[in-house]
Amino acid sequence: MSRSADSLLVAVLSRAHVHADGYIELLAETAGVDLMVCDPDGPPAADRGPRGLPAGARYVDGYREVFALRPDAVVIMSETSRHRELIEPAAESGAAILCEKPLATTAADARAIAAVVGGRGVPFMIAHPVRFMAACSELIGRARAGQLGELVAVRGTNNGKLPAERSWFVEPEWSGGGALFDHVVHVADLIDALTDARAASVSAITNRMLYADRVGATVADVLGTGGPETGGLVLINYASGLVAAIDCSWSLSASAPSWGGLTINVTGTAGEVFVDAFRPRVRGIEAGSGRALELPYGLGGDASLIDAFLDVVRGGRPARPDLGTALRTLAVVLAAAESAARGRSVDVPELGW
Repeated sequence: MSRSADSLLVAVLSRAHVHADGYIELLAETAGVDLMVCDPDGPPAADRGPRGLPAGARYVDGYREVFALRPDAVVIMSETSRHRELIEPAAESGAAILCEKPLATTAADARAIAAVVGGRGVPFMIAHPVRFMAACSELIGRARAGQLGELVAVRGTNNGKLPAERSWFVEPEWSGGGALFDHVVHVADLIDALTDARAASVSAITNRMLYADRVGATVADVLGTGGPETGGLVLINYASGLVAAIDCSWSLSASAPSWGGLTINVTGTAGEVFVDAFRPRVRGIEAGSGRALELPYGLGGDASLIDAFLDVVRGGRPARPDLGTALRTLAVVLAAAESAARGRSVDVPELGW
């Protein structure tokens, strides 16, 4: 495989995640990047999402072959439970790592990842693109500059459709859970970026009433445990006194005009700000079916995330959001899952770093 002396060899590992092809497209369009894609595993279950060889990309048959080529960087887009098995050899090879969120499905895997990444000292970023969106970036800057005073309350929503095109999202063996694991981290990451306060305890409630027929839930599952949660509400208490509430539900119907969105309302002692991160949209009606349509416009966070990661690989900036952020946001998710299962508030676990 030939490469120019000043280019970066970047490998996308797996196409399991819904964001994988978007990142592949962005990397393929970036000057100075030699891109290769590897997706040998295939879906763990019936899956409508594309797998294997993507159009217009150089393909490598196996992960071992990828690491033998000594890539400068890897982008890990596998099922969440497979992150560790890809991060460990990537770190051992010395490659910079961008990993899809959340970091892992268990505390044990998260601690193992922290040990190998920390031990090897490789650059590591977690894929939290929402913080790179213009409105969210400005909110973070203003809060960090003290314009809101001391933060006292945050209310966030990250709602969407059931990600049915990637069926592993609703298989806890692969995803860790359901809506908690899919959606809590984006708002938790924004809070992590807004303040240095650390989450102390979490209370969460979940149910399986939404999309029950799509995730194999029975009446007993809806009322008790078993199967992935499709609706959830998480209350986080921070050591500083900050309180945050996150609605993380897959609460949009399959016929909704868009996949969903994210909002955050931040209250401080000196002011309050509300951000609807995906609000800029063109709205209309599809002529043939009469179905409502919403098409987002403007710059999203994905392109800025990829640009930031490539800057990290080139040594132009520190990794942000880094492994510490990945561990802290995952700790909130794990605490939320435990709280929902136990029916009481639980302490946020310490995952290292």
